[in-house]
Amino acid sequence: MEPTTEYNYSEYYSDTERSDISEGQPCNNANVKEFGRVFLPTFYSLVFIVGFIGNGIVVYVLVKFRRTRSMTDLCLFNLALSDLFFIISLPFWSHYATAAEWLLGDFMCQLVTGLYLLGFYGSIFFMMILTFDRYMVIVHAQKIAWCRSVRVGVYLSLLMWALSLFASLPTIIFTKVNNESGLLTCKPEYPEGSMWRQAIFLEMNVLGLLLPLSVMVICYSRIVPMLVRIKTTKKHKAIKLIIIIVVVFFCFWTPYNVVILLRYLETQSYFADCTTHKNIDLAMQWTEVIAFTHCCLNPIIYAFAGQKFMSLVLKLLRKWMPMCFARPYPGDLSEPKSSVYSRSSEITSTRLL
Repeated sequence: MEPTTEYNYSEYYSDTERSDISEGQPCNNANVKEFGRVFLPTFYSLVFIVGFIGNGIVVYVLVKFRRTRSMTDLCLFNLALSDLFFIISLPFWSHYATAAEWLLGDFMCQLVTGLYLLGFYGSIFFMMILTFDRYMVIVHAQKIAWCRSVRVGVYLSLLMWALSLFASLPTIIFTKVNNESGLLTCKPEYPEGSMWRQAIFLEMNVLGLLLPLSVMVICYSRIVPMLVRIKTTKKHKAIKLIIIIVVVFFCFWTPYNVVILLRYLETQSYFADCTTHKNIDLAMQWTEVIAFTHCCLNPIIYAFAGQKFMSLVLKLLRKWMPMCFARPYPGDLSEPKSSVYSRSSEITSTRLL
């Protein structure tokens, strides 16, 4: 599956053959198809289970304790909601991979594609907003109190969802079910001679990697020196968390975007042999699963890393499973009046991000 260009299921699992220009023979992609039919559903299922539980807990806690009263809380809520949209689409792609064709019709093809892309871009955009929010809180704390109100947070969230929809619409509109060699495929079909395919490849690499990574590097490079000057024992833990966030994002998403770039070069006839074609197919399967796993880590590095948030989670777990979580968790378990995170905790604890 290739999210913003051409879902690779059509290449993995259809009988469409690609000619080897150098040898004049059709490519035999049967081994890639069979590998994908086992590999993709298995790992998509694991990502779905772990990601749904983690992000579901974040959404439930924020709603249960009415913690959408600040910019940070709203961004956390929308980040988890984006990841849930993304994750909900995975069982359908698993079914697609297992069945080797799309059996759910045109409406579900576009709906699942829409959920997938809205979740993907929404997650990226809200990660950037969380990063920029932490930058403003720490580096420009005295200047931006007015722009971190709930009202501004709501407007900003709506803008991010609108941008996510705008980025997703071209692929959603062009996605449809086609009969290829007797098998039904669900993928975008761009008009002949149009630049849409190239534009979507560029959009994927810019919005999916270059822009968010640049925002993280620029903002965190300013945040870390500020933390170093703060006299608190928790600053080292906060700095480690910043490093983890940047490194994890880079390691999980860079390989996938590199393979997408290689796929684009292949469509431009830079590669014409079957061996390269099959290697790109296999690499796409491995790297996309690694990239999709990032949605399972978002709750951990953005929400559960916060002590106050974890105290609320443990409070719920003690209520649901008193025998397993009977021991009191150290710290104040009472509900703050304004937000999960106080001004001091935002700067001096791991809930910086």
